[in-house]
Amino acid sequence: MSVLQHAAARWLSLNYDEMVSWRRHLHAHPELGRQEFATTEFVAHHLAEAGLNPKVLPGGTGLTCDFGPEDRPRIALRADMDGLPMADRTGASYASTVPNVAHACGHDAHTAVLLGTAMALASVPELPVGVRLLFQAAEELMPGGAIDAINAGVLTGVSRIFALHCDPRLAVGQVATKPGPITSAADSIEITLHSPGGHTSRPHLTGDLVYGLGTLITGLPGVLSRRIDPRHDTVMVWGAVNAGVAANAIPQIGTLAGTIRTASRDTWLTLESIVEETVTALLAPLNVTHSLNYRQGVPPVVNEEVSTRILTHAIEAIGPDALADTHQSGGGEDFSWYLEDVPGAMGRLGVWSGQGPQLDLHQPTFDIDERALGVGVRTMVNIVEASA
Repeated sequence: MSVLQHAAARWLSLNYDEMVSWRRHLHAHPELGRQEFATTEFVAHHLAEAGLNPKVLPGGTGLTCDFGPEDRPRIALRADMDGLPMADRTGASYASTVPNVAHACGHDAHTAVLLGTAMALASVPELPVGVRLLFQAAEELMPGGAIDAINAGVLTGVSRIFALHCDPRLAVGQVATKPGPITSAADSIEITLHSPGGHTSRPHLTGDLVYGLGTLITGLPGVLSRRIDPRHDTVMVWGAVNAGVAANAIPQIGTLAGTIRTASRDTWLTLESIVEETVTALLAPLNVTHSLNYRQGVPPVVNEEVSTRILTHAIEAIGPDALADTHQSGGGEDFSWYLEDVPGAMGRLGVWSGQGPQLDLHQPTFDIDERALGVGVRTMVNIVEASA
């Protein structure tokens, strides 16, 4: 066992319960994106107590912390901190105390893992590379708080960046990664239709707005499936539709909202123009006007080859059965923005207990097997060693 591996094992043997308590505190006190003031203060306090020098990012949420040698390459280890605007229905003793805000994506675990990693690394007299801890705000907001962090200079002097994300499809003890795309691009759209309105007995005298909504609901995803290479795994799904209050009146306004996801970065760059062209063409015969709000979200996370090998070696160092297979997912992750500037890789941390249902991310009942926290710390510490 190497010096760093021994340090991680020793720290976990003495402090695992405390790390669990950190995670439960964060789970019980979630904060939405760009509102993570208490979370930032919590992390900064513990880092400072360990003799480290955390620096809060502009805006008061998120922070960085550098340590290790200044004359060697510096890698960044990133965790996101924000919760989701949804109720916590875990029934756990540490369930959210904040109405309609919950850590239903595991960011509480990500934060606890990186904080534990900091403590384990701080106990080592000399590190093989410099380390920058990055506790990021607002990952759940589109296009993501990673852009704020990059604009604040968090990548200055960084040679590579790494992150872990909870995966409830993997059993605890397993971590997965792959070279190339591991998540998908994710955009959102909102379309508002306008019509003079009128009586449902005389749709020919007005613009049938609800019919227009229906045309878009089926037509836009259908056209996209014909315009885009199916091998790029592009999917469009509507999440909200609103119009009208009376069965015999054609309304004057209606809205649609949905998301578009694609596995291809090149396709992602063309989507907005294709959507604009298609919406206009589908509505042209219907005597309704429209406005389109297309919000480009995040590109796919594309794991760089050398960084993926470093992460793979870090996972394999945990044990012979730790490395698991994974596939590109349809979810979006703003870690992708960092990889536009520096090489890096993301891994998936198994958090399923191995028994019972595999709850999905963003479900109000989502929770983790907390043994995964120790696996996460060991993986992050191994990344530092493998980066030398």
